Amino acid sequence: MEIPMFRRVLFVALIAIAGMPCARADSPAVTAVLTSSEAEVDQPVQLQIKVTGGSGATPPSDIAVDGLDIRYSGSSQEFRLNGLNASSSVVYNYTVLPLKAGTFTIPPQVVHAAGGLLRTPALTLNVAPNDGAAAGSRRGANALDERKMVFAELVIPRTSAYVGEIVPAEIRLGFNTRVRARLADGPNLIGQGFTTQRMPQPQQSIETIDGRAYQVVTFKTAIAAARSGKFEIGPVEAKAIVQVPRRSGSRTRSPFDIFGMDDPFSDPFFNDPFAGLAEQREIKIQSQPVTLEVKPLPPNAPPGFSGAVGIFNLTTDVKPKTAQIGDPLTATASISGRGNFDRVTAPIMESDRGWHTYPPSSTFKPDDDIGISGTKSFELVLTPNERKDAVPPLIFTYFDPLKEKYVTLKGDKLPVVVEGGAAPAVTPAFASSSVPTTPVAAGPTPESQAQDILYQVTDHENWGQTFAPIFMCPVFWTAQAVPLLGLIGFFGWKSRQRRLENREAQKRATWEHETSELQKKLRRADESPDRYFAEALRLVQLKTALARKVEPNTVDAESAVAAFQLSGEKRDRVRELFRRSDELRYSGGQDGDGMVAEETRHEVLELIDSLS
Repeated sequence: MEIPMFRRVLFVALIAIAGMPCARADSPAVTAVLTSSEAEVDQPVQLQIKVTGGSGATPPSDIAVDGLDIRYSGSSQEFRLNGLNASSSVVYNYTVLPLKAGTFTIPPQVVHAAGGLLRTPALTLNVAPNDGAAAGSRRGANALDERKMVFAELVIPRTSAYVGEIVPAEIRLGFNTRVRARLADGPNLIGQGFTTQRMPQPQQSIETIDGRAYQVVTFKTAIAAARSGKFEIGPVEAKAIVQVPRRSGSRTRSPFDIFGMDDPFSDPFFNDPFAGLAEQREIKIQSQPVTLEVKPLPPNAPPGFSGAVGIFNLTTDVKPKTAQIGDPLTATASISGRGNFDRVTAPIMESDRGWHTYPPSSTFKPDDDIGISGTKSFELVLTPNERKDAVPPLIFTYFDPLKEKYVTLKGDKLPVVVEGGAAPAVTPAFASSSVPTTPVAAGPTPESQAQDILYQVTDHENWGQTFAPIFMCPVFWTAQAVPLLGLIGFFGWKSRQRRLENREAQKRATWEHETSELQKKLRRADESPDRYFAEALRLVQLKTALARKVEPNTVDAESAVAAFQLSGEKRDRVRELFRRSDELRYSGGQDGDGMVAEETRHEVLELIDSLS
């Protein structure tokens, strides 16, 4: 088969070129151009640095221009044959992403070539605003549009509340599903003048907001204001680590579509913001604060009001139903509903006449994750001092924020049967005597009584005659037994009193020793917060028990406040100590790591030393 004519010509030309001693090449030169001198914010253009006639050239690795993000995107090589002259060139490509509007100058760049140093000309780029683009490129730290990546919200359904009223709140943290992110630091609710409930494990959901899909993490909590006034709740602050794509534009682009060429892979279906390299950044998330107006409670609160605010119900019972005088009865009171259960105290008796009462114990069973609804149960030990047929009604007072008034709940009378205390009737001794007696002589007839003066002087109709010795008369022995039994009872009572006093003395000595040991431990800085506050609470209970002669385990915040007649500030601090200890004990160890701050330990010790 014959070779075509044009192939023969090409073959001869190649042989001629190969036979030449050398081909003359151009001297090293460099130039730089922009694919466009006009651009808009967030719309990239191409910078090309072309080196001709220089082998092994080294282009600039970093081009820094304020307001432009310039990154190296690859190179290509060209080879040209012009007659007997052969030339080669390398084109180094850079993608220029405008971050803001303005006129920018790309300064001359130095290229290292075999023949020495080459410099590119300065280039000018005019950037116009782009209303349709994002507020800034996601590639610049200062221009990152964090509002579209993450957000934080504080949701409080009410704008006003009463002092002590529990107000539910939600903290919502949203992360754009197109952004790989993780929460680096949990949410922190900033503000003063209110307390917050502990936050349980958050809930996660996918929501569409303004046409974008977000993964929303919701934390539930509740707040309660400690005083009246106008407060700013929040803002909520958190930190997140996000992976940000290094390359982004105003529309979907692929590596083959830098200059706006049609590319079959530019369909949004193939869009992957992390197709190139990504970088991690820490973003601070912050919500807007919420204003809450806190109203004071009405004056002239009922005597039994302890600060409970909410909506509650009361049920009561007593066991056992029958007892003897002096035997203990246990009355149970269950207060259920929704409100600030930390301020719910035991109900009081309508009338304690004839009863001896002891400090109550309590337990709380929440119905939700944050403890604003549930049931708080109290056990009150009562001892009747006289016969009773019922336990008086128990009374509990709270403030209803919906009705805006104080409400007093009154339980029913609890029927009981209390017996004992009355001695049986005594039969006359002579009626039951088995000693034979001489029959009493019949009295004279009325006629003889009227005439016989001697009968009127010596006889009596109830007198009898007997010759039995007095020591054989039961009445004699009964009269002797009464003082003997009284003497035995007196010595028994004194002995019991001595044993009780010794037992009380031993108990007080034990409490005083434990008080001294706890005071030493609280002055050391090697305790975790949960253990430190538990020991501080125990020390307050011991001091109250020594002052009131009660069991330490039955002492609550109100008992301690009443025992030492504390002022308003110290009274609140004692209640806060009890609340803080319960919070750390029931939170499962949350916030229990680390050590207690020096300032906090000083305040706790100062409060405890003042209890005397």
